[in-house]
Amino acid sequence: MTQSRRFRIAAIPGDGVGAEVVAAGRQVLDALAADSGGALEFAWTEFPWGCDHYARTGAMMDDDGLERVRGFDALYFGAVGWPTVPDHVSLWGLRLRLCQNLDQWANVRPVHFLPGVAGPLRAADTEDLDWVVVRENSEGEYGGFGGRNFSGRGPGAEVAVQSAVFTEAGCERIMRFAFDLARTRARRKVSSVTKSNAQQYGMVLWDEVFARVAADYPDVETESVLVDAMAAKFVLRPQDLSVVVASNLHADILSDLGSALAGSLGLAASANLNPERRFPGMFEPVHGSAPDIAGQGVCNPVGAIGSAALMLRHLGLPAEADRVERAVRAACAQGVLTRDVGGTATTKDVTAAVVDHLGD
Repeated sequence: MTQSRRFRIAAIPGDGVGAEVVAAGRQVLDALAADSGGALEFAWTEFPWGCDHYARTGAMMDDDGLERVRGFDALYFGAVGWPTVPDHVSLWGLRLRLCQNLDQWANVRPVHFLPGVAGPLRAADTEDLDWVVVRENSEGEYGGFGGRNFSGRGPGAEVAVQSAVFTEAGCERIMRFAFDLARTRARRKVSSVTKSNAQQYGMVLWDEVFARVAADYPDVETESVLVDAMAAKFVLRPQDLSVVVASNLHADILSDLGSALAGSLGLAASANLNPERRFPGMFEPVHGSAPDIAGQGVCNPVGAIGSAALMLRHLGLPAEADRVERAVRAACAQGVLTRDVGGTATTKDVTAAVVDHLGD
């Protein structure tokens, strides 16, 4: 780097282990900046939003929160959810409110198999497995369309309607994003996940748009796979995967399956992007708030640190992102692992090991 670069990052630790893993990621990024000789700086602003904020105010975030975070270069998010607040309230009140209002329509979830981490997938013993799930992040099954009615008729009479909304524009933009990503990978392949045999409207539109978009990328291999068959393929033929593009719900489930196959949800990183860069992206681990282990210092920070690497790449710092990813791999290979992946290390132990390996 030839000139100083300063990035304003909004830190939103959220709930449970979110505070612990965000602190770990910040420690890694600050160590990276300290080692840059003044060429790199992260200016952090922390927002104390989440279920504690809800208990105090009746809202998951401040009323003017969206306006306040729009001017940042990126958002670094921990987790959301606590037993005292219904999950749909916490999710829609914070994470989904941010994603939808900042038009973060592309959710990227890599599946990495790390050295030293033993997962349940036997194919990982002999194959070099690495794929990424691209999730449509703005509509589909999580569009929020529907409602509950007829409760006045008495017990057992209420009706709930939840509609999945697919637009041609929404399908096309996430598919083009997936194809463009595939062109950067060793294997140029996009696998579309569908359920058009049973969902004859939205998913048929999805299939038709995929076929049309694929025609513009003759250099990229394609396939369309029903979601249940794709779940089986994740387990039985993972070496066939490179970029998997799917709707909001399907990609949410499949990406968790991929991370579990790699060893733990604690390893899973993600990026919520507005590819046009009209709004900042939000970078978060996938694992959730984990109330059962919160405050014990044993949660896995790898997913959050990997999310920090995705943030670096999005900010135009690929070399720094590579350093962080190499350091994570080195720490895992050294056997510095938390208990969810068979180790005994604490959150601080893993974070310190990653920082130590940044110079490798």
